[in-house]
Amino acid sequence: MAILKKLALGAGLAALLTTAAHADLTGKVIGFSQIGSESGWRAAETSVTKSEAEKRGIDLKFADAQQKQENQIKAIRGFIAQGVDAILVAPVVATGWDEVLTEAKEANIPVVLLDRGIEASQDLYLTSVASDQVKEGRVAGDWLVGTVADKTCNVVELQGTVGSSPAINRKQGFEEALAGHDNLKIIRSQTGDFTRSKGKEVMEGFLKAEDGGKNICAVYAHNDDMAVGAIQAIKDAGLKPGSDILVVSIDGVPDIFSAMVAGEANATVELTPNMAGPAYDSLDAFLNGGTVPEKFIITESKLYTPADDPQGEYDRRKGLGY
Repeated sequence: MAILKKLALGAGLAALLTTAAHADLTGKVIGFSQIGSESGWRAAETSVTKSEAEKRGIDLKFADAQQKQENQIKAIRGFIAQGVDAILVAPVVATGWDEVLTEAKEANIPVVLLDRGIEASQDLYLTSVASDQVKEGRVAGDWLVGTVADKTCNVVELQGTVGSSPAINRKQGFEEALAGHDNLKIIRSQTGDFTRSKGKEVMEGFLKAEDGGKNICAVYAHNDDMAVGAIQAIKDAGLKPGSDILVVSIDGVPDIFSAMVAGEANATVELTPNMAGPAYDSLDAFLNGGTVPEKFIITESKLYTPADDPQGEYDRRKGLGY
């Protein structure tokens, strides 16, 4: 079976719940250590992973880590003790995985990383299914550079969870896009922990520190949920998000498209929640055929703006169970 190296979304978002072929994993027991439910995108990833498992006859053992690495490590060790056939992990942070993944390797249990990378030897996991997170940040930054042109623009940044690969890489890509454009400057940057409530709280602090927001041209959020929180803070401050302060973020969840419809958000870079389809295909090839998949399976990163039918995008995503 061919392994999907890219999951292109484009015109057909219904493809989120389908893959090129259904893997023959009937009866296989797979453990899934999920970060938690900190965002709408995370909930969608969980829903799609479970739906794909049901279609393929997989007995999926699900563990919610509530955004704590220690909970993930405990869950993985539990899966190892149960003798599962494979393990999926969406790692909360990038470091600290060597010991537990070595235990999985010694038990001959393949591990697949979903949507986030880790800093560990590549022989400790079978494959990683994720977006190009540096590219996501670069796409967001390129949009802002093109939008403001030669105007002076002070940017505030809402970072993701400290130490997580998306926070590190999305920051890097955005900064790369802004490099050489002296009219754009990140004046404040702080973690919002990928949550809506924390995004709102941090944005409130930015607004107070920058003359009620008068010194802020744009907010860049590492995910849409923090952006939605920031939008509320901007409105509470008596400003108009989307015009007084531009809003650009990453994920492509329904609420950011709703904000676009209202004129309160300007751009988002989509991150597909269907990491499980390519992951299951890879496990099928490995478990049933002994084929070692590509080490890194990269999903598409696509920019959406209010010109891309945000109401239609909102409706389609809600229909897919976001």
